[in-house]
Amino acid sequence: MDKYPLEIKGYKVELPILPIDNGIKICFFNLHGAQELTEHCAKHIAELVKGCDIVITAESKGLQLAHCVARNLGQKFYAVARKSLKLYMQDGISVTVKSITTKNVQTLYLSAHDAGLLKGKKVAVVDDVISTGGSLLGLEALIAKAGGEVFAKAFVLAEGDAAKREDVKFLATIPLL
Repeated sequence: MDKYPLEIKGYKVELPILPIDNGIKICFFNLHGAQELTEHCAKHIAELVKGCDIVITAESKGLQLAHCVARNLGQKFYAVARKSLKLYMQDGISVTVKSITTKNVQTLYLSAHDAGLLKGKKVAVVDDVISTGGSLLGLEALIAKAGGEVFAKAFVLAEGDAAKREDVKFLATIPLL
């Protein structure tokens, strides 16, 4: 399997290159189970979003990152946009999104509890990778519906043209192949 060598603020990794659709390949970045890498990235992301009141992410690969970022910022809670509606979330809010790694349009759900965490707050969107920005649009829409203000948008990696965006912060870049 081909690998893509990458350095993220002094931390070296090799990302597997995987096909996704229409001849496109991605440098697959996965924080699941990678404690040391997650802690390293969270420390640097926390610096990028300092001054926010709360962090939000979309499940699932951003979960442990958001957890560590919130801890580094001294925040007791962070909000999670879920990709399936749970029974306890019937009174929450939702939006539909399309991202590069998801074949179909999907819905992001925010529980009433998490929506309440965002109301009137400066919110930092935190996630592993930004590519097309589909998931980010969904998170921004959830923040607006909940009555919050997007304060910062920070990612470990910017993929492809996302690295040209001036409205997002990131630690390193990867290509679309």
